[in-house]
Amino acid sequence: MANTAQARKRARQAVKQRAHNASLRSTLRTAIKKIIKAVEGGDKAAATAIYSENVSVIDRIADKQIIHKNKASRHKSRLNAAIKAMA
Repeated sequence: MANTAQARKRARQAVKQRAHNASLRSTLRTAIKKIIKAVEGGDKAAATAIYSENVSVIDRIADKQIIHKNKASRHKSRLNAAIKAMA
């Protein structure tokens, strides 16, 4: 356990920040799942629209350094490739 007042406060703050970051990660995963579900649905126009809506979510979470910017780019690239591969 933290010994100083400063360390105790940082421990309290870390708990709050961890919960906030977990919420943002959950939002990211939900956005990715929405795009995947749209791709599996087979409607290319709908998948493209959902992709456009959720790319900003992925970028926003990368900007907050919840995930690395390269990981965000990798997700976007693979999802976009999946949409382009649709018949």
